[in-house]
Amino acid sequence: MNLKERALKLKTDIPALFLALKSSETPIIAKIFAGLTILYALSPVDLIPDFIPVLGYVDDIILLPALISLTIKFIPKETYEKCRIEAQNISQKNLARKWYYALPILTIWLLILWLIIKAIFI
Repeated sequence: MNLKERALKLKTDIPALFLALKSSETPIIAKIFAGLTILYALSPVDLIPDFIPVLGYVDDIILLPALISLTIKFIPKETYEKCRIEAQNISQKNLARKWYYALPILTIWLLILWLIIKAIFI
């Protein structure tokens, strides 16, 4: 499987993983690993800081897919396959393409940028 195929598979794996975590059939260990994966993905602290050229993103390219794969291994196959089919149906309906969900995040980043500029020039 080449890199492009893996990226496309990951595009459906992540929503399927989210749906599986909401399922009562998913074991608690899978939910714990998913929580750790999400915390690492959203954390500003990385093993290798992102501002280091090339190497900064290597841990994200390797570690995050590895954590996602590990989480999927703890979910029963039939539960995960059911969630994967549901995730594909959702993506086909384009329900995930609502741009206004990004507004709160954009607002927070603009506020942070404004505070940095204010601190530098005052």
